Amino acid sequence: FVGKEAIMKDVLETFPYGGDKAQIIKTETHEFSAVCPFSGLPDVATLRIHYRPAADKCIELKSLKYYTMSYRNVGLYQEHVTNEIFDDMLACLGVARKDLYVYTKYNVRGGFYTECELGNSELA
Repeated sequence: FVGKEAIMKDVLETFPYGGDKAQIIKTETHEFSAVCPFSGLPDVATLRIHYRPAADKCIELKSLKYYTMSYRNVGLYQEHVTNEIFDDMLACLGVARKDLYVYTKYNVRGGFYTECELGNSELA
């Protein structure tokens, strides 16, 4: 596996929101994966990103797809993955912490499910 420098943050793009109403945008994939740095085995998860657009920015979904795909060979613990995504979304979208929620739920590993969440759970 590779280090977190392989995460392609530079592919993230936004487009103007242009809406005149506050809304919560929710996007989800069940195909997120990274690599456990302890075992070298893949960690597959559901990833949810919820946010209120600010600074007139919405995440462009194709760029989000390429960004998340760049994690596939990255060795990071599950909790660290959630932190990285949260920080990258804050930087890309220009939103406040209260306007962002990132959630990961990993498939069972050794009989354990792991869920990690950061941000405003009221957006969930």
